[in-house]
Amino acid sequence: MGLEIDRTNFTESDFERFGNRLRDNLQALEMVLARPGFGEGDLSFGAELELYIVDKECRPLHINQEIIAKLNDPQLTLELNRYNLEYNFKPVLLKDNCFAATQSEALAAIDKINGAAAAWGGSVVPVGILPTLEQSDTGYHAMTQLARFEALTKELTEIRGGPFTIAIEGEEKLQLAMDDVTLEGANTSFQIHLRVPANEFADFYNAVQLVTPLVVAMAANSPTLFGHRLWQETRIPLFKQSIDCRPQDSLHPIPARVNFGNNWIRESAFELFAESVLLYRPILPDCSDEDSIAVVRNGGTPSLHELRLHQGSIWLWNRPVYDPNGAGHLRIELRAFPAGPSIVDMLANAALAIGLAKQMQSSIRGLLPAIPFTYCIANFYRAAQKGLDAELFWPSLKQSQPEYKTVPEILRNLLPNISENLASMGFVENDYQHLLKVIEERLATGQTGAQWQLSKLAELRKDMHKREALAEMFKQYQLNSGANTPVAQWQ
Repeated sequence: MGLEIDRTNFTESDFERFGNRLRDNLQALEMVLARPGFGEGDLSFGAELELYIVDKECRPLHINQEIIAKLNDPQLTLELNRYNLEYNFKPVLLKDNCFAATQSEALAAIDKINGAAAAWGGSVVPVGILPTLEQSDTGYHAMTQLARFEALTKELTEIRGGPFTIAIEGEEKLQLAMDDVTLEGANTSFQIHLRVPANEFADFYNAVQLVTPLVVAMAANSPTLFGHRLWQETRIPLFKQSIDCRPQDSLHPIPARVNFGNNWIRESAFELFAESVLLYRPILPDCSDEDSIAVVRNGGTPSLHELRLHQGSIWLWNRPVYDPNGAGHLRIELRAFPAGPSIVDMLANAALAIGLAKQMQSSIRGLLPAIPFTYCIANFYRAAQKGLDAELFWPSLKQSQPEYKTVPEILRNLLPNISENLASMGFVENDYQHLLKVIEERLATGQTGAQWQLSKLAELRKDMHKREALAEMFKQYQLNSGANTPVAQWQ
């Protein structure tokens, strides 16, 4: 959704023209992917970090456009709600100490943003869902006035034909109805971009899908919404439900626009792009002047504007990305992990996810018959709900019946080999070893961001009302996060 548009109203002819362009883009993409050597080159790591802006009372502060204007930083972009920002990191080659470079850039960026926000008494913090958020903080009054956000909310609401219903059951229950999609903005994440060779994409993507539930459980940092104790990673059901525009009056066969996927992919990334075009109605029919097929036939690299814009309105938790820069390449965008608790925690989650995926890549084709994709989807939601207490179906070439294991049990078996797998990809050992220690310590203590929040909240509730306890808990969270201390070491 980072591609900007300049219109908010569209006609049926706009949608028809856009649909034709999408099909042309698909054909052009298939031609590009068939080129010998497409996407070859050194692997790179990139990321996007979404941030909450809060005041001194830990309440949402609506100043994202003011901060953007003050800093004029092209790496800083607006988010759906006025109290959120996104920082886009420079991609770094794996061999160039990508984790250390990203951490340095992140800490410097947060300092710079905080310096600007101080003029309004504000600061920024990475957290999956702001614990002090209230229902009155959502709605059109909180939405950033930008053409793509206005068009997005308008189209999704019209397709839905009624209120968006939220129903999440955890330690407590939350049920409500929203007239718009702005509750989606309650979710903030740390999105990882990894360049992947086109000829390895299918196996690596499937491996990422398989291991994502393990990392979601380890990374959980969103245990509450509006003061209700829900899932360990409440972002997962909230994001899906807050923009689920499928009609309410039918058993609609089309998957939700936010989903974990529909199946393992068989041969290439093309399957995922084709699925998005053939299954989902366009929302933002903004067309470019490019003849993508002609560009490919003339030896060029097409921008595929329509396809990339359309992909931005379908939120797979692990999303394929086509990048036209240079001769073009493919990336996997890992979107399931929350912002926070600290920069070092987020980078440790990234190292864990990538290392686990690489470890499973070589055996993934043999393992897939042992885990139907519906089991993987169930693993994903179970991990989001239960965190480290989740029991997941884990495949083995030796098993004769379904076998469930706890997340810690699976990870303790896999962690010893992650280092060599990261090294085989081109990561620098000194760059990631301390991150693996962060993961080991978190696993040993059992203290994720979500678990710390819940434990601290329970402690404070002995002497405080809920609202006061949430604010005090978050003040302590913000101090620990700002010190870049791994959450396993938080008191």
